[in-house]
Amino acid sequence: MSALAGKLRKATGKSATRDVRNDDAMPAVMYGLKDNLNLSVDPKELKKLLEEKGRNTLIELNIEGDSSRNVVLKEYQSHPLKPGWLHADFLEVDITKKIKVKVPVVLVGSAPGEKMGGIVNHIIRQIEVESTPKNIPEKIEVPMGDLQLNQTIHVSDLVVEGEVEIVNPP
Repeated sequence: MSALAGKLRKATGKSATRDVRNDDAMPAVMYGLKDNLNLSVDPKELKKLLEEKGRNTLIELNIEGDSSRNVVLKEYQSHPLKPGWLHADFLEVDITKKIKVKVPVVLVGSAPGEKMGGIVNHIIRQIEVESTPKNIPEKIEVPMGDLQLNQTIHVSDLVVEGEVEIVNPP
């Protein structure tokens, strides 16, 4: 489990949010089991954590002035022109209960059908899975080594390890 520090925000609104961003922090919201909290987190720490562990990692959010909570990143907003994030939403989870998240699908290797002039049409880029927060896979890899011309891989053909269940229609 990865750790991230956060601070409670008492003031909300446009000017309060601007002040948070001017302090090199990012406004965030945490909702879920107990109560909704307005927070501020360091966007550089969050980005580093997600690059190392993946987007669906379980995060231990240490809130200054409050307790430590187990969360996953549910949504984020990025600036339309500049690089960087504007806001993050964290979902507080019970680590013993299953949750639904979207996991990226990654094609591994090249298909023999491509060498014969075929084109790979990657339609589903994310698959929704249901799992406990500790068992969420970082990605689902699809081996392309045996894919011939005019062959299709369906969701039902995908193999996931552990106690992970695919929610998408087969």
